Amino acid sequence: MREAKTGGGTGAGSGGGARLSAWRLLAYGLPALPLAALTLPAFALVPKHYAGLGLPLGAVGLAILLARLWDVVTDPLVGWLSDRTRGRFGRRRPWLMAGLPLVLLSVWMLFQPPAGAGIAHLTGWSFALYLGWSMIFVPYAAWGAELSGDYDERTRIAAWRDVLFLAGSIAAPVLVTAAGAGEAGSEGAALLALAVFILAALPAAVLLAVFAVPEPELPPTRPRTGLRRGWVVLVRNGPFRRLLLAYFLNGLANGLPGQLFLFYAAHVLGEGERAGILLLAYLVPGLLAVPLWLALSRRFGKHRVWSWAMLWACGWFALVPFLGPGDFGGFLAVCLMTGAVLGADLVLPGAMQADVVDRDTVRTGTPRTGLYFALWGLAWKLALALSALGLTVAGLFGFADRPGNPPEALAALTAIYSLLPILFKLGAVALLWHWPVTAEVQADLRRRIEARRARSPATSQAMSQATPPAPPLPPDIG
Repeated sequence: MREAKTGGGTGAGSGGGARLSAWRLLAYGLPALPLAALTLPAFALVPKHYAGLGLPLGAVGLAILLARLWDVVTDPLVGWLSDRTRGRFGRRRPWLMAGLPLVLLSVWMLFQPPAGAGIAHLTGWSFALYLGWSMIFVPYAAWGAELSGDYDERTRIAAWRDVLFLAGSIAAPVLVTAAGAGEAGSEGAALLALAVFILAALPAAVLLAVFAVPEPELPPTRPRTGLRRGWVVLVRNGPFRRLLLAYFLNGLANGLPGQLFLFYAAHVLGEGERAGILLLAYLVPGLLAVPLWLALSRRFGKHRVWSWAMLWACGWFALVPFLGPGDFGGFLAVCLMTGAVLGADLVLPGAMQADVVDRDTVRTGTPRTGLYFALWGLAWKLALALSALGLTVAGLFGFADRPGNPPEALAALTAIYSLLPILFKLGAVALLWHWPVTAEVQADLRRRIEARRARSPATSQAMSQATPPAPPLPPDIG
């Protein structure tokens, strides 16, 4: 039986027994919907549209790659700076407001390029868009982790945000199709429809969150951790390292099928025309299954339930090599069953990340949630970038996007699509199976943080100048 919840207030500056209202959770989660809708054009439609304007495909790909690499600089920098932002509006909300106009301007300039726009236009506005994205999303994710210090309430907060993010991922292609811009060659019309939606929905959602959702109060003074010591503490955070690697491996396991999904459906199953139905069969169960994962995590713990979910997906992926042409029903079942796991992959890691940050806060006395979430975001982006190599590897075995692939090429495509993700997921499960930050350990960390918060500002200032050794942590926290 899990230990009873212990309370305080909320977030980095508080403990967290209080349950947030559904209205407040909706207000916090809504920005995720238009942000998710923004990912579809950024990754898929923009490169194809600019290539259709006559720009060399290689140059377009290089411009997008350089803009993604820009995140390696901007994500940690924004996280680090937002952790140090102080003011009457909090640490996170000013960053959302500052990033909003940059994103809106970049979306319009990038999605609706003027006549004669070239590589410089694509590159410059891609850099601007990804900078604005970092300014919004890194503090936004950290803000959610700080809204409560309670083990289960953090899962509920992550669920609202990630369900709305998934809803945005589903809404984007539906919006494009409804606008009559879903066919090849109509990328410009699709980008216009998405730009209008984002320019209307993102400001409304961000403003609602900023004015309706408070940030937890921080003490007037706090210990300042030097940059060198701060990185030492971060690197020595054993649960952080384990979760970061598990998150990366599972990102690879999900990214490879995502990259190869359409190719597998068209060339192995011969179901290219019904690929959209199969894709929805994967995404929609992820949305609907979130309440199940929330209930299970409250009963058995986040790490255990996420591990079970990944093992469940492995079992279904193991059936894929036995499918062949015409097996629409069999693959539909695989999409439905593995899609249900998507809800666990979205919600549970984010809640566990918030728990891991508590250990750092006990060590340093400084809540550095922004920096941690920036590094997790980089791991996810790196996993997506590397998973794009799946098609390249399949090509080495003779696969090509044309009819008449040899059997060995299709077998290689199937193995990369289904069997390689199993290995990555099993690696993630091995890292998480004996996870040290249980509900009881996390409750103890919150008590330590609250005890430090309760000290007078003068005492905190004296501690920051003396920099004493950190208090001992439970031996099982790694």
